[in-house]
Parts: sequence; C-alpha cells; structure tokens
Amino acid sequence: MPNITYQKQHYSCGNSESVLECLTRHGVAIPSSCGSGVCQTCMMRAIKGDVPEEAQKGLKETQQAQHYFLACSCTPRGDLEVVLPADGEADHTQAVVLAKEPLSADIMRVTLRCPATFNYRAGQFITLFRDESNGRSYSIANVPELGEPLELHVQRVPGGQISGWIWDELNSADQVVIAGPHGDSFYLPDESQQGLLLIGTGSGLAPLWGIVRDALNQGHAGPIHLFHSSYNEQGLYLFDELKNLAKQHDNFTYTPSVSGAEVVGFAHGRADAVALAALPQLSGWRIHLCGNPDMVKDAKRATFIAGVSMSDIYSDPFEFQVAPKK
Repeated sequence: MPNITYQKQHYSCGNSESVLECLTRHGVAIPSSCGSGVCQTCMMRAIKGDVPEEAQKGLKETQQAQHYFLACSCTPRGDLEVVLPADGEADHTQAVVLAKEPLSADIMRVTLRCPATFNYRAGQFITLFRDESNGRSYSIANVPELGEPLELHVQRVPGGQISGWIWDELNSADQVVIAGPHGDSFYLPDESQQGLLLIGTGSGLAPLWGIVRDALNQGHAGPIHLFHSSYNEQGLYLFDELKNLAKQHDNFTYTPSVSGAEVVGFAHGRADAVALAALPQLSGWRIHLCGNPDMVKDAKRATFIAGVSMSDIYSDPFEFQVAPKK
C-alpha cells in the first residue's frame, strides 16, 4: 500500500485510490474542483517518487518535466512525497552578487553566484528579496549548461523600490536572498524540428535571450524566430549580440522593432504585430511570450488563431505575486 507524504505528514493510500481521494479521506484539504482531470485545479508536484503517465495528461511538457501531476488522476504505484505548486514559494536560498553591468539606459544586467544545489532553467524566474517582505520577480537570462552565473535583467522603474535598490545600492559581493526557481517557460529538446517563435517587449527579452541560446546549445534544428520591440531604438538592448548570434546560426532569425516613431532600418510596430505579419500560419509551432501584459494577452489569442495549440503557448506577463520571506 503506497504512502503519500504531504507537509511532513504520512498518509496510507488505498491501492485504487487517487492522491486526491487519499488526502481527502484523511481530512487534508487541497484545491480541487472537477475531479476528472479537466480543470487542473488539483495540480501538485512530486518531489520524491514517480507519478504514472496518465496523471500528467493535459499538462504542458515543461510542467511534466518538473514532475507536476493532477492529484485526481494519480493512482500511485509507489510512495510519493508531494507539494502544492505554491509550496515552492517558501524555498529560499542565499546568493552572492557577482557584478552589475548596464545594458541600456534603463536595463541592468545583474549576475549572481548561487549554491551548486540551486537548479534552474533559462527562461524560468526567481524572486529577489530586499528584506523580509519586499521582493520582485525577475526572469533568468543565462544558460547554466554553458557555465554562466545566474543572470537577471533589471529594468529601472521610476519610483520602484526594488529596482531602485538594485540599481543604486546593491554592490558586488553583497549577499541576497532569492526564492525559486519558478515557471514553465523554458526549452525542452523533445521536438528538435519544431518551429520556435519568441516574442518579447522591453526587459521581456531576458528569458527569451536565455531560451534561444539554450535551444541552439542543445542543437535545435527547426526554425527559431525572435521578435523584440521597444518604444524607441535605445531600448533594443543586446542588439549586436543577437545580430551576431543570427549570423552564426542559419536557423535563427532576429527581428527588432520600434513601436514609437518609425526608425530607418527597423521594423515598425509592437513585437507581436510584427511577428504575426511575418508568420501568419503557425500550426505546429511552440511560442514563448514575455513582457508587457497586454502584449502577452493579445499574442496568446493571435497565435492561437494562427493555429498554435494552447499547450504550446508559454507566457511570462511580468505580473508576479511575491511570497513573504520565511
């Protein structure tokens, strides 16, 4: 008879019981609704043990890779230790600031040294804390497999407490607390011939910069298109690096655009509009979106209409909830 461990408590699970049924029988309340694997309200993550394949049906492939499953559909074949997705928000670790480097007038590259046990993927995000209750989430821009330190792109927000602190007060060798990693927008090499479309605005380029290089590093053979826009030309940071990357890889195309006044040599319009005009048919493609929440919302709808499966649309709208430090 399998045992389910949840919040350091152990519960015996009947041979034909689901994880949801087991926990409910023992008086443990977890979020749930339909009970049939449709609504995904009961999604949990296994941190020890294996979950059956049927318990992951309907989840994004990146969620499956992180061992997420639906409690109502999971009849365990062995012992499991499980957590709710939000439980991971309490995982905090110490990091050390290595360097700060301006990438543009309002974007700062911040690199951190993390413990060797801190595992993450390019495109996920972490929360960087200033104190016990004030933190901000930032996307991960580096590729750890390339030996790079954890890299964040911090946009200076007028009046922003956290960005102002990072820009003006944080120094090399300072110790900071981070939480994470979180998020399911990262590269998986399962479909190496699949088209990849990445659309970002402003500092939403950060995770896309990581995902593109991760995909190329893993030998992705399908076409990769990155569209990045800013209000003006000065906001198109990493321009030279992306141009050089496109020269080095025949399957990678970089299209910068300006959404304000037209600038000679650049596409005109927000990144999503420019992308959909260039690639109106996207059936079978995988999409990564990051940046302005309105852009992400519009691009989700537009790429779906263009033929992309919802399970192949990954988004990061820069609207994060910050967990109190425990």
